[in-house]
Amino acid sequence: MTQILDRLKESPSQTAGPYVHIGTTPNQVEIAGVYPSDLGSGPLSPGAKGARIVITGHIIDGAGNVLKDALVEIWQADAEGLYPGRGETRGKADPAFEGWARQSTDSVTGLYCFETIKPGSAPYSDGRPMAPHITVWIAARGINIGLHTRLYFGDEEAANAADPVLTRIEHKPRVTTLIAPRSDEGGIPTYTFDIHLQGEKETVFFDI
Repeated sequence: MTQILDRLKESPSQTAGPYVHIGTTPNQVEIAGVYPSDLGSGPLSPGAKGARIVITGHIIDGAGNVLKDALVEIWQADAEGLYPGRGETRGKADPAFEGWARQSTDSVTGLYCFETIKPGSAPYSDGRPMAPHITVWIAARGINIGLHTRLYFGDEEAANAADPVLTRIEHKPRVTTLIAPRSDEGGIPTYTFDIHLQGEKETVFFDI
């Protein structure tokens, strides 16, 4: 008997597969002619306001191996804590800052690296200020549903201690998996955020 569908149903999830880069970052993986430039290749325009920073790191599986074919996206507020194109902040956020970027991890080293600006503090749903942070989304072979996590800044101790999301994490030692330490060795503040998919150092992921 034919099933009568009276509502839309969720499509089944599936792993990203080895071909995700062809459709998302072809130029980065040396496939020319698909797009003039990859969508989300960088969040910055020359006139973007705010302090320039670099965020970098690796994605590491449960066996300690670095993933060399993962896809990483970042989403963030501008320097004033406003999200481009979002509801009440539409038209108020920095027009020179997209707030979103995407890239593949390096096929040799597995490194990802974004040059962006340090975000300001955005309000939580109840109006409390959140600590400056960047949302990170990951897709890769073997991951059926994209993983969401957050990067918080190691030089924002006071803001992190009061953040309404971080304070809800019951296992306090795991909060450190969301904190990226800062280094100034390269002349521009660089925050290293290694993401562990499994194991003792597993990064906190959010069900959103």
